[in-house]
Amino acid sequence: MDDVLPAKPVRKPRADSVRNRERVLEAAKVVFAAGGPAGSLEAVARQAGVGVGTLYRHFPTRQDLFEAVYRREVEQLVELAEQLGTDLPPLEALRRWMRANVEFVATKKGMSAALAVAVHASSGLTAYSMDRLGRAVGALLRRAMEAGVIRDDIGPEDILRTIVGLCYTHDKPGWQGNVLRLVDVFVDGMRRS
Repeated sequence: MDDVLPAKPVRKPRADSVRNRERVLEAAKVVFAAGGPAGSLEAVARQAGVGVGTLYRHFPTRQDLFEAVYRREVEQLVELAEQLGTDLPPLEALRRWMRANVEFVATKKGMSAALAVAVHASSGLTAYSMDRLGRAVGALLRRAMEAGVIRDDIGPEDILRTIVGLCYTHDKPGWQGNVLRLVDVFVDGMRRS
């Protein structure tokens, strides 16, 4: 008879550990959006109100932190799409979700150099974000098409490319206001005549 050791139970992280991780992610978003990838990890820890050791326990490398912030933002956009899809009329839900993406891209622009390395180092990160965001906006699009309020020749990739294109072609101070206006123009252009 083989001696098989029972599997060790997976221990749930302590509540304070989960809170600290979330605080670090929120702080990293703020620090990197303001100072780009050069923002120090010490500044992130200070902003989060934790020690540098706590930051490194959760995120052993700067790259791990960049990727975690990115993934967290993607998941928040997915959750927002689900919420908007139930709370608002179809066209308004789509508009609000697209506008929220402008803020997401603003965060990414602050981290663009670091994310470029992360994305090139991990094609899985790109695939993950495109899949999750594509499905989220796809659900909003289907709902709007079924309601007959937008054209039926628009796909999730069209929406994602438009948002990224609008955001990355504007880099002067105040660019977000201009992009939000253009998002509204784009949404209005998708309406059924």
